[in-house]
Amino acid sequence: VRGLCPLKQILHQKGDNTLIFEARFESGNLQKVVKVNEFEYQLTLRTDLYTSRHTQWYYFQVSNTQAGMPYRFTIVNFTKPNSLYKRGLRPLLYSEADAKKHKVGWRRTGNEIKYYRNNAGQGERQYFSLTWTFQFPHDRDTCYFAHCYPYTYSNLQEYLGAISKDPVKSKFCKIHILCRSLAGNLVYVLTITNPSKSVRGTERKAVILTARVHPGETNSSWIMKGFLDYLLSDSGKAQLLRDNFVFEVVPMLNPDGVIVGNHRCSLTGQDLNRKYRSNVKKCYPSVWHTRNMIRRVMEERDIFLYCDIHGHNRKQNVFMYGCERRQQAKGPYMHPRVFPLLLSKSCPDKFSFPDCRFRVRKSKKGTGRVVMWKMGINNSYTLEAS
Repeated sequence: VRGLCPLKQILHQKGDNTLIFEARFESGNLQKVVKVNEFEYQLTLRTDLYTSRHTQWYYFQVSNTQAGMPYRFTIVNFTKPNSLYKRGLRPLLYSEADAKKHKVGWRRTGNEIKYYRNNAGQGERQYFSLTWTFQFPHDRDTCYFAHCYPYTYSNLQEYLGAISKDPVKSKFCKIHILCRSLAGNLVYVLTITNPSKSVRGTERKAVILTARVHPGETNSSWIMKGFLDYLLSDSGKAQLLRDNFVFEVVPMLNPDGVIVGNHRCSLTGQDLNRKYRSNVKKCYPSVWHTRNMIRRVMEERDIFLYCDIHGHNRKQNVFMYGCERRQQAKGPYMHPRVFPLLLSKSCPDKFSFPDCRFRVRKSKKGTGRVVMWKMGINNSYTLEAS
């Protein structure tokens, strides 16, 4: 990542218990660490490339650990005044020793968690700190910390590779290259539908799903994986869906941002989910080609639903943003509130209808949801997950 290789090993003097930090790996993000005292470290996150903002996503490695000692980490340059860390969210820890010995993966960790405004602001900019205490489970272990469960571009490629090699799934799931990103990474699109036994195949309506336009919202990739696992399964309902719909799925819209560990932006330092109206194909290839692909699909068949999957850092639950005009059409099946209401009925413990919003704000006019709605897709949504 960025032409840097992780250092093989920093040579420490015997008895030096200073932690060794590293983040020069896929999706890693950490800029600087200051040792405050023996067990306390102050961490600074790297902003999104070519911006001075968007510090939220963190993912870094720590080695030379001591078990059972009371460490404190404080990240000092968050920019959002509010956070789910104020409402019970805890950082994630992964221990290589625990994974090897006990098959334990990522787990929530941390006590005395506080999120507060600090005095590090310059000019009008305010900064906020996240601090927590914890104990490493093993001596001389290699551990990782992350804001949310990591899901890298390599994870996606492995997943798609397994589908293409599967003799059953590859019959109804075709993987194509939508375009290349600015850095030359492949952006994939999946077409999922059962082979048509009659001419009526063209009558199948389309469902468009996209995810990971914001790289730090890794939970959107896990939701997408869960959706694909289900749709590609041999369950009766999945087969019924494949019989009746054509699914066009773009699982990772911003692979460059994912690889370099950005939170929100692409390599141009831009939020791609504000660029769906742009005609600058060269700067925003993935959203330009996604919009074009949707236009082509609309010429062939009706699009029943469009949904872009996101993660939310300040609100709890799973909910949707939709689009409605002030004077809504009379037919109830045309009403954009129907689909979110059905979701809330089918999983009331997860999906919150009261958190859904349907007003189209001026600041959201370049988003996928609003642009697709204006192109004529009535059920056009952003799915947000805590």
